[in-house]
Amino acid sequence: MIKVAIVGCNGKMGGFVARSVEESAVCETLFGVDAFGTSRYDFPVYKSFDEAADKPDVIVDFSNPAALDGMLGYALQNAVPCVICTTGYSAEQVAQIKKASEQIAVFYSGNMSLGINLLTALAKQAARVLGDSFDIEIVEKHHNLKVDAPSGTALMIADGISETLSEEPQYVYDRHAYRKKRSKNEIGIHSVRGGTIVGEHEVIFAGHDEVVTLTHQAQSKEVFAAGAVNAAAFLAQQPAGLYDMTSLLADKFE
Repeated sequence: MIKVAIVGCNGKMGGFVARSVEESAVCETLFGVDAFGTSRYDFPVYKSFDEAADKPDVIVDFSNPAALDGMLGYALQNAVPCVICTTGYSAEQVAQIKKASEQIAVFYSGNMSLGINLLTALAKQAARVLGDSFDIEIVEKHHNLKVDAPSGTALMIADGISETLSEEPQYVYDRHAYRKKRSKNEIGIHSVRGGTIVGEHEVIFAGHDEVVTLTHQAQSKEVFAAGAVNAAAFLAQQPAGLYDMTSLLADKFE
C-alpha cells in the first residue's frame, strides 16, 4: 500500500481526500498535517512535519500557500514526492515548486478534475483554429468562501491557450480600469463568487457574428479529491520531475 500524508487534512478538501484515500485499494493515510493539529480521523494529525515520526511514500497537499515552505523542506530532505493541489501561489512560489521538481517528483496542477483538463485541451485546440480572429474571455465561478481570484484553474486554462497563440497575450482581470476598446492581444479573465458554487469555468471565443463557448461544471469537490489520490498513486512510482494531469492521462491511456 502507498502511504499518504495529507496536508490540510482538517479542511473541506482535506476531508474529501481522506475519504478518497480510505476508499482506495492502493493507498492508505499515514498521517495528516494541519495547523490546527487536532484529529477527527483514525490517523494522527500533526501541526507540522517536524512532529512526524514515520516517512510517507507521497504527500498530497490541499492546504494554503503559507504551508509550502514547510512541506517542500520536508519533502526535499526526505525525498518524498508531492502532489500539490493548492492554488493562489505567487510567481516566486511557483518557481520554488519547479525548482524542487529537479530533485523530487512533483505533481502540480491548478485543477485535479479529468473533465477540466479535457476542457483545457479543447480550448487549446479551439485557440489554434480561432485564436487570431476571435476574442477570448474566461469566466470562472466559485463559492463565496474562496479567497483567491482568479482561480488557479482559470489561469491554467489561460496559460494553455497562450501556448498556442502566435503572440503572447495580455491577461486583463479588471476591465473597468481600462478606458479603451478591447485589443486583440488580450485574454479577459473574470471571477464570480457566490453561494455554494463548487466550480464553473467557461471559455468564450467571440468572433464576427458567431460565438463558440466551452463550459465545465463541477458538481462536487469529490472529483478533485479522487483526482488527487489517482495522482498520488501515479507519482509514487515516478522519478524526479514536474508532472501534471496530462502526464497522468497519458499514463492511463497507454
